[in-house]
Amino acid sequence: MESTDDESFVVGLRARPTGGPPVPEALWQLTSALYEQLPPGARETWARRIRRALAAGTRPAGLRVVHVWQAGTVLPLLAPAFSDGRAAGLTALADLHRAAADTRVGQETWRTALRPVLLATYRGAYDRASAYTEAHGNARDYALANGYSPGDADAYGHRYAELSTDANTDAFAEAHARAVGDALARAYAADDWQAYAGTFPGAQLRAVVRAAAAPVRGEDGTALPDTSVRTSLAEGFADAVAGAAGPFGL
Repeated sequence: MESTDDESFVVGLRARPTGGPPVPEALWQLTSALYEQLPPGARETWARRIRRALAAGTRPAGLRVVHVWQAGTVLPLLAPAFSDGRAAGLTALADLHRAAADTRVGQETWRTALRPVLLATYRGAYDRASAYTEAHGNARDYALANGYSPGDADAYGHRYAELSTDANTDAFAEAHARAVGDALARAYAADDWQAYAGTFPGAQLRAVVRAAAAPVRGEDGTALPDTSVRTSLAEGFADAVAGAAGPFGL
């Protein structure tokens, strides 16, 4: 975090509520990442919600709050980015998260359910536009240097960029889905916050934001940040924490 406000948020959030147990490291990672994603004007109100929720009730060790958040907020926000043929994977994973809120689910079951959703999420999170532009420019310049006419060089650049970007998108998604999927499957099966911290939940959050956020442009065509997904993720998490406070909480 860069600003004094962000640092103050972390210090304040890390202050153990009176009489309460310490809050898991993974929860700090996730709440800090969500805080950073919010528009500056919405951060303090959200931070107060989180502090109040953490100060209420007991906080057992299980990951129920994560399962509630995933099933009720994260996966529904990803739905528009999934084609009809892949939507069933979201439903199956959401059902598994709901079941896991009350009972343990095995590691292989998690791995199987997570894989198609993670693949699609990381495909959506890959910066295809930048990769395509760079590949096209490099290939076009190569073609021009080798005697192609400008029109032919441009066409060559587009053909190369399409093939290159598709391959790189698939490789990016496969690598992340495999690594994150295995780590998440272990953490969820163990129902353990420490193991969940090892899945880098903040990085996962940023991938979800990139995959779920629709392009927004101003009147002049300039790309603008889509804050609706970020706000929904943060508010949904605050709801999950507040609802999970008590005998079945964090």
